[in-house]
Amino acid sequence: MKKLLINTALFSFLALLFISCSTMQGLGAMTAAVGAAIDSPILTAVGTSTASIARASEAITPEQEYYIGRGVAASIADTYKVANKPQVEAYLNSICQTLVINSERPVIFNGYHVAVLDTDEINAFATSGGHIFITKGKLQCTDNEDSIAAVIAHEVAHIQLMHSIGAIKTSRISEAVLVSAGSSLAALTTGDAQAVLNAYDNSINDIITTMVNKGYSKSQEFDADTLALQLMDDAGYDPYAMIDMLNLLDTRLGKSSGGFGSTHPSAKDRLKHVNKELKNYTEKAIVEARTARFSKNMSTL
Repeated sequence: MKKLLINTALFSFLALLFISCSTMQGLGAMTAAVGAAIDSPILTAVGTSTASIARASEAITPEQEYYIGRGVAASIADTYKVANKPQVEAYLNSICQTLVINSERPVIFNGYHVAVLDTDEINAFATSGGHIFITKGKLQCTDNEDSIAAVIAHEVAHIQLMHSIGAIKTSRISEAVLVSAGSSLAALTTGDAQAVLNAYDNSINDIITTMVNKGYSKSQEFDADTLALQLMDDAGYDPYAMIDMLNLLDTRLGKSSGGFGSTHPSAKDRLKHVNKELKNYTEKAIVEARTARFSKNMSTL
């Protein structure tokens, strides 16, 4: 009987991970109901678990967003060498500032920053707090300033749409689950703990793996492209340059199944989405001054 109650309590606890933050208050009532039939140490552990997950669901401040993002950025910089290309970096940052100045989030904690990664791998990253990394390989998928603006605008869109915040909250909740699972198991006898491990070990691992490692969804990538077109148009860039960039990306990626291709929608899928969105925009002429700036600065890449 006790094992059944323990299994029921833990199953309810795991199920709550899939409930929205707005329903967290209901967890207290469920804990109380189950707790009437469970030993005090177990009830205390479940109550601690409730509080831990509720705290993990709290809003993240702009300052926290920045420093968490900086930690992620440090990891990226540790994996990929940051290119020593000050002229290119200054050029990319000037494009970035042009894109954000008239946006809904022109100012964030410590600003937006773009850096170049010294690798031919085709990829780009946007972490919380305004950190943007673009590989040399991805920059080689551009042939003018407007197409570079398309790359940067897409990453800025991820930041402004706060896609990374969802990933951060997921990570925080996962950590709370791990801590809570440990406290819950400590409250059980050795035999009961082993039974719980046998019953839920794989499920817990599967849930955490899915939540933490899933990354941006296809819909989020499409949303980023949609906002990127608006950012480009508002800044005076030609939103149709997104098509040129994606065509070059498609050609360079080829049939590659790793890296960028494994974590993003295909260039062809993005092209279909962007073409639909472009019906809302008018094509702009390429400005000669931008062509000159592109040739001058990107020649040092």
